[in-house]
Amino acid sequence: MFQQSLDPVGGSLALSALCGALPLLTLFVLLGGLRMRAWLAGVISLAVSLVVAIALFEMPTGQALLTASEGAVFGFFPIMWIVINAIWVYNLTVASGHFDVLRRSFGRVSPDHRIQAVIIAFCFGALLEALAGFGTPVAITVVMLMALGLPPLKAAATALIANTAPVAFGALAVPITTLATVTSGVSKAPGLDVDTLGSMVGRQTPLLAVIVPLILVFVVDGRRGLRQAWLPAIVAGVVFAIAQFVASNYISVPLTDIVASLVSAAAVVLLLRVWTPVEEVTETTSGAEVGAAGAGAGEPVAVGGGSRVARSAGGTGVAGAPSGSGTTGAGAAPHDSRADVATAYAPYVVIIALFAIANIPAVKTALATEPWAVAFQWPGLDLRNSAGDPLSSMTFNFNWLPAAGTLMVIAGLISMVILRISPAKALGTYVNTYRELSRAIVTVMAVLGLAYVMNGSGETTSLGVWLAGAGSFYVVLAPVLGWIGVAVTGSDTSANALFGALQVQTAAKAGLDPVLMAAANSSGGVLGKMVSPQNLAIAAAAVGMAGREGDIFRKVLGWSLAMLAIMCVIVALQSTAVLSWMVP
Repeated sequence: MFQQSLDPVGGSLALSALCGALPLLTLFVLLGGLRMRAWLAGVISLAVSLVVAIALFEMPTGQALLTASEGAVFGFFPIMWIVINAIWVYNLTVASGHFDVLRRSFGRVSPDHRIQAVIIAFCFGALLEALAGFGTPVAITVVMLMALGLPPLKAAATALIANTAPVAFGALAVPITTLATVTSGVSKAPGLDVDTLGSMVGRQTPLLAVIVPLILVFVVDGRRGLRQAWLPAIVAGVVFAIAQFVASNYISVPLTDIVASLVSAAAVVLLLRVWTPVEEVTETTSGAEVGAAGAGAGEPVAVGGGSRVARSAGGTGVAGAPSGSGTTGAGAAPHDSRADVATAYAPYVVIIALFAIANIPAVKTALATEPWAVAFQWPGLDLRNSAGDPLSSMTFNFNWLPAAGTLMVIAGLISMVILRISPAKALGTYVNTYRELSRAIVTVMAVLGLAYVMNGSGETTSLGVWLAGAGSFYVVLAPVLGWIGVAVTGSDTSANALFGALQVQTAAKAGLDPVLMAAANSSGGVLGKMVSPQNLAIAAAAVGMAGREGDIFRKVLGWSLAMLAIMCVIVALQSTAVLSWMVP
């Protein structure tokens, strides 16, 4: 048995906290300073956390290794189990050729790149985030935007900025699940469960969702974009925000982004049936073309810098539509039948249907019992906090059938039939998916192992008690800590694993609401994703700008910091009488 101590290093809380922070500092320096590969930085930082736990926090070697093993296994199941199988389903659509059909169907909704940015980067990106997360939305949407003609730098910036508001509920709310696991494991404060934490985050990130589409149209077309395309941006943002709040608080936390993304996309599509912008902006890599629908379209009225602007009084027709957007003529995209389009969307419909069924109260209750779900204490592990109470993190929940990743496997098997993919090809795709994600798997398992060691040894506790000295001002620091965690690790899940317990323990010592502080870690963290080295590398590689990540970084850094400041204000107000009514 091992019992934590708040000041094991020289009897000093400050020195113990500094030593407890060494694994995090190692991870930050290796990733952010030395730009080491994420999986290697994770493994080294895990080793540092073990050394600190054993040598400085006097944790028995066996208990330390067992704690690390539990964290690593949790990193694979349920976290990477979801990601692997979600990306497998996506890879099946690519292998069958139906992903191209899906891309072209988006292009036909509107040739205007400002609207495409909202629909593809924000709405469809949110759906991809809901299903897979971990860089998948950026990798896919940036390619789609490029294929529709958006210049590389704008495509990369648009995809990165859009991948913010949905992130906390990404991969079927894995960040929230992780947050609940690491916080409930070190504190008995009420409300540190998936539903309550999801509800709290669902009262923060929707406020960001309202402004993100407006930022996207500004990035694509500047002030003119705001003047002419503010309506679909507002509709997408407001509808997404409302749906995200309602789903996270009253429907299902794992389904939050799925509901919000689909409802938001539907709202924009319905709007486009009765409204069109004064001008339709399209761009190619050699310049921008702006066309207007209606009589007289095609006559250039303003030329400069490779741009063409055409205006009209009304009617139908599109001037300057890019190749691949569904227009006819030279370089036109292939014609896709309704059956092709329906088949392309089918895997996502299957996923939504399966998760909807799994979240029916009676079904959910049945699946939460043996033999479908098994809970057991990790073999050989015996940990106590400084008060002598057992840590709940010692209990491992192996919910193998109701796990989101298992449901994704079922969805993939059904999608095989719909997409007419042979079992051999599907199996080959599955193996290749593991190969593609092998380093990501190691990274996540190492970071979760590190987080469990820090939490189990008391490193996090000492650091949290020390930070509590900031008092009420800590409420402003909470989102910043989450931002730093995601900026370095590239994952809201990893940041929650690293800092979730710290936030709760600091809140308890500082007299702040632990649910609010835990949620602030996740909500602030989502804004660091666009500047994380991993996501910048993904975006740069996808648009052919490898080695020029700095250019993309400078394009998005200001937006990241501006939205972080807004989130800090929101959290600060929620800690006061002004917005405290928003805390569940």
